[in-house]
Amino acid sequence: MTEHTPSTPPFRDPRLPFPKRIDDLLARLTLDEKVSFLHQFAPAVERLGIAAFRTGQEALHGVAWMGPATVFPQAVGLGATWNPDLVRRVGEAVSREVRAMRARGDRVGLNVWAPTVNLLRHPLWGRNEEGYSEDPKLTSAIATAYTRGLRGDHPTYWRTAPVLKHWLAHNNETGRDVTSSSVRPRVLHEYDLRAFEEPVEAGAVAGVMPAYNLVNGRPNHVSPYLRAHLRAWTDQDLLVCSDAGAPSSLVDSEHYFDTHEEATAAALRAGVDSFTDHGTDSSKITARVHGALDQGLLTESDIDTAVRRQLSVRFRLGEFDPADDPHADTGAFDTPAHRALAREAAEQAVVLLKNDGVLPLAHDTRIAVVGLLADECKLDWYSGTLLHRSTPLEGLYERFGAERVEFAEGVDRVRLRTSAGTFLRVPPAPDAPDEVRGAEGALDPALLAGRTDLPPLTAGATGTELALTDWGAGVLTLRAPDGRCLSVAGDGFVRASADQPGGWVVQETFRLEPHDGGHLLRHIGTGRHVRVAADGVKVAPADDTAAPEVFELITDERGADAVTRAARGADVVLVVAGNDPHIGGRETEDRTTLALPAQQERLLRAARAANPNTVLVLVSSYPYAVPVAELPAALWTAHGGQAAGTALARVLAGDVSPAGRLPQTWYASDADLPELLDYDVIGARQTYLYFAGTPLFPFGHGLSYASFRYADLSVDTGADTVRVRCTVTNTGDVTADEVAQLYTRAVDPSAVRPRRELLGHRRVTLAPGERAELTFEVPLSAFAFWDVARDRRRREPGPYDLLVGASSEDIRLRTTLDLDGEPAAPRAVLSRGLDAAGFDEQSGAALVDRTRVSGDAVTPVDGGTAELVYRDCDFGAGAREVTVRVSGRGTVELLPGGGSAPVTLALDAPGSGPYDYTSLRAGIAVAGVRDVRLRLRGPLRLAHIGFSG
Repeated sequence: MTEHTPSTPPFRDPRLPFPKRIDDLLARLTLDEKVSFLHQFAPAVERLGIAAFRTGQEALHGVAWMGPATVFPQAVGLGATWNPDLVRRVGEAVSREVRAMRARGDRVGLNVWAPTVNLLRHPLWGRNEEGYSEDPKLTSAIATAYTRGLRGDHPTYWRTAPVLKHWLAHNNETGRDVTSSSVRPRVLHEYDLRAFEEPVEAGAVAGVMPAYNLVNGRPNHVSPYLRAHLRAWTDQDLLVCSDAGAPSSLVDSEHYFDTHEEATAAALRAGVDSFTDHGTDSSKITARVHGALDQGLLTESDIDTAVRRQLSVRFRLGEFDPADDPHADTGAFDTPAHRALAREAAEQAVVLLKNDGVLPLAHDTRIAVVGLLADECKLDWYSGTLLHRSTPLEGLYERFGAERVEFAEGVDRVRLRTSAGTFLRVPPAPDAPDEVRGAEGALDPALLAGRTDLPPLTAGATGTELALTDWGAGVLTLRAPDGRCLSVAGDGFVRASADQPGGWVVQETFRLEPHDGGHLLRHIGTGRHVRVAADGVKVAPADDTAAPEVFELITDERGADAVTRAARGADVVLVVAGNDPHIGGRETEDRTTLALPAQQERLLRAARAANPNTVLVLVSSYPYAVPVAELPAALWTAHGGQAAGTALARVLAGDVSPAGRLPQTWYASDADLPELLDYDVIGARQTYLYFAGTPLFPFGHGLSYASFRYADLSVDTGADTVRVRCTVTNTGDVTADEVAQLYTRAVDPSAVRPRRELLGHRRVTLAPGERAELTFEVPLSAFAFWDVARDRRRREPGPYDLLVGASSEDIRLRTTLDLDGEPAAPRAVLSRGLDAAGFDEQSGAALVDRTRVSGDAVTPVDGGTAELVYRDCDFGAGAREVTVRVSGRGTVELLPGGGSAPVTLALDAPGSGPYDYTSLRAGIAVAGVRDVRLRLRGPLRLAHIGFSG
């Protein structure tokens, strides 16, 4: 330990507790220095020997954006493992690589922005790949495990400091910085907050990042929930880091504040401690903070509070105690253990959706592997650069031998003929490498012999034959014979230069637009058409007035024909389908459908028509609605990182029995989905918790090569917990993992409750004939729900089913448990009135901000009509007057029921703004206990309804 000398300032003394050291350091910093710390890139303070620091290092499933690193499966794939122990080890490996890469250069930060714990409420969300599950319990378990791995086990010093993303109710990319998620109190407390609560309470989280969106009309960056909930869960200082550019959005796009000084002050007071804005340029944020100080919007104490939280993280990371930091020399990079762990994680993430006996494949099986993902190892926006790569094709070659595997990608081979009769030629980039992975080349000339369906070719003028892939919605990539994708550089020229589509704005996607008997080729990234000029192929300049080039599309071979040829001679066909994580469903872009892209559906139909033993292998960031009834087997895996192909081949061969489980519901069609912006999971009957339809595959589903028997269910109830025991026996003939899942449902609830709700799960490995005794410890609080009448959690007395099984629908054991609790009671409306947001049911309503600082109000969507229902209101001997607090313009119609006459109150003269409330009063005659219905019309906000006798 460092020795203390009289010249050592207290903040450098490791014998003192962190709070005293932070106090000392804060007292030594000038106001300007403290203000400078508020930007993401905090400068060094040389006079105190303090180094520069930055918040933020992406580490969702490996170290991202910093070059080569171990790439683990996508987060949704880690969720599919249902294995907290594995995920903890992945987090530990990632944190060790962060430390190792940090030792090479300070460009890598130790404050990691991971994991994403937003619940996968809607499968069309573009960032589905970043979350773990639609279920808060499973998400909490996986997130807690990952953060524990990232943090490390040392009681004082952390290996990295994880920040959870994205606070709060963030599930849409469409208009993500201007849309508001309407989250009723029950959904807030029973669903969205729960994903954050358990990881924070576990003590392994350094902070959170607010999301771009608004919640109930208020931007997340000024959310009162940061103080009311987040910081109430722990006595540890939590660091709140803004999302990139979000502080400026408070004024620029959301128009929530008039000036940036107001916005910055409000965000800081709400709890934002580090501002990620304007890249490395901190001058704008610091100027805004100083302006807010000058205007009296902030005090130095507000600055100190935020800086204290930042320093707390920096002390925990060992920055001020380099000699005592136990993690200083523990970094490890691309080790054999990390490579093995990447493969193990990829294997455990594979979900066997269906199997009529065709799997596993015998060692002598002749396999046709086809499809657009068959020879791909895709990365996403939050991946590191691959050090190792394994595609499904490569994995099958490795496992079964190249002589038993035939490959047909299934792309359409096309050329583009110009109006002048010449064929489009696309040059490679000048600095492109000589070889590119996947350059299996163009169509074999021998296959063209005798073909009469192709146009005559002029010798030496055949142009560039392009492999065309349609990723859905008409979004295309075009690949040259050497394997490189066509891309548009900053100079506007089109070249074959990219190994894969990628980048924040993808430059490798195009559209073919029918025009004048041919097609225009539009580059999506620039929005401009491709033209052929004297100096090469380029996109038209912005001010171009010339007529666009009209191309004739010449198809040399259809991908479905190649698939048919390969499928005919095989014992089994593996159609590898899915998505490219940079296209059609990603950050900034939601999906529009669950359907596979049409090109991939054609390939699947062609394979199935040629060979009935066709197995669908989906490699994707999200669920699809696929025709599995027609297939003997189907599997799904998220993009599995560097070992994806090897892992998949081992599962197909039976070296590993699949045991991944679906972390979200797979719906049968788009008709089963709610509106993307409908965040009321209760009212819209979303996720397995409330969905009453028949899913394609249910939450928790996944098959095995073994079979399992569940038995010996017993339940013991203690003062604070319920202990559930059962046994699981492997009755198959192979060693396999089983994921036992415990659910509950309230048998006779007084309010809408989940159809079933996950209480716990266990993933266990069992040899043939082996039996495991499983115990689930469930706190009694898990049976409570948020009672809007009491504005707190309440456990309702009565019977609760306990259900144990292999998925949310495959229940093997059940019993009923009677629990005591607080009985339902009528709302005492004469003393408390009704908080407008505390409704039991609604239609056509949205929650909005009551004020900019706190509280919720209710308004009709788009100024139309909203219906609200408040159950069991007790008016006692009678109420004579009703008072409503409203702003805006419109009418409130009160329907007390029980024969009482409706009452209508109108606000015709709106006040000075949405927060200028008026009290409207009217006589009423209502007594006893009854439901109250309200009908709101017009663009008004209702905050409260009061009654008096």
